[in-house]
Amino acid sequence: MQYPVGIEGTGDPTGGNAEEAPVTPHGKQVPAAEINGRYLKAKTTINVKTVLNTEKNKAGHGEMGQLIKLQDYVSRYEQNIYLYPSRYVRLKKQQWGKLEIAWENNDDSFFESGFQTQAETLDWLEDEKQPLMQKLKGFLKLGKKEIEDEAPFFTSEQENSEDEESSEGASFDFETSFTYRPDTKEDLKQQFLDKLFHFQMKWASSTLTEKSFVDRSFYYDEQLKYFLQRFPDTYLILYSPIFLLKKAPVEVDTIIISPTGIWCVSFLEEEDLAVFIGANERFWIKRGKGEEKKILNPLLALNRTEKIVRQIFQMNDIDLPIHKVVLCRNGYIDYPSVPFDVDLIERRNYEEWFNQMRNLRSPLKHTQLKGAQALLQFCQTTSIRRLEWELPHEE
Repeated sequence: MQYPVGIEGTGDPTGGNAEEAPVTPHGKQVPAAEINGRYLKAKTTINVKTVLNTEKNKAGHGEMGQLIKLQDYVSRYEQNIYLYPSRYVRLKKQQWGKLEIAWENNDDSFFESGFQTQAETLDWLEDEKQPLMQKLKGFLKLGKKEIEDEAPFFTSEQENSEDEESSEGASFDFETSFTYRPDTKEDLKQQFLDKLFHFQMKWASSTLTEKSFVDRSFYYDEQLKYFLQRFPDTYLILYSPIFLLKKAPVEVDTIIISPTGIWCVSFLEEEDLAVFIGANERFWIKRGKGEEKKILNPLLALNRTEKIVRQIFQMNDIDLPIHKVVLCRNGYIDYPSVPFDVDLIERRNYEEWFNQMRNLRSPLKHTQLKGAQALLQFCQTTSIRRLEWELPHEE
């Protein structure tokens, strides 16, 4: 495998001594923040939870970004990036339509048992009793029909691999069942997003034949939920991915692949209204409640992420703009000499940036999927084979 220029050995892939800045969000409040001796006062103090609660009302009809890579876990998107994103968008839309109609018609039984009827449940249980190879044959037949519906997204070169992967995609094993009927449509949307989140975690950590052991903390990771539950379906997310470059694992910042470009995002958040003083040095200064504190310059890891993405794209002749963002939703960043290619998104301009990202209405594009495939090829994967695939074939 060819590796990006400048990435060799076991050291820093960018040739420097970059490190990632640890980010630990908190919910504490402080009355004021100081920048260069001047105080910034707000009419009300807010925290990240307040920001997210406001954003929930803008979540549309259950839009949700797609988690195509989570650290080094095995992902279904790695097997066929041209199949799963479009299939997810279509099938999720169908599920939301059923759920919305049931809620509007006060179909309480629907929320007790989910989308599956009793007959469908019995069929599913009966299917579980079938020999493994017989089930696979059925999956392959169903998968071919699904692929025909997705034909516009595929090229002739990909059609050969679709038959191999169609067994996984034949079953969209997602049930939006609730133990109670939500009182408002906003609550319905949020519960739907929470169900989708767990479904996305499954696709980002298992395939038909393999699975990875997920750190349970990811299920409660506020920043991960933020990327998935607040952005459109056509946004593909690599969350803290680990690249394998010259046999050296390299963990980078979060990467968002939109239909129109790439966003390398580094979180910089602590208590509310904290102020981060930027500098062209190894450390920045954080001012807020209590004493000043040094934090690692987030641009070190951000520049490393951007350089890896850019070099992989150059190797594969992919032309997509790459943006670098330092994101601080609940505080301020004071950095007059910020590099021209870095966007500082903080409390004063966060709303504008967020709305711009959310309002992008563009379908999945071939260049976008090609870029995602190129990045996934360099990602490290740690997994084990599923137990059923270790058993002797029944046929």
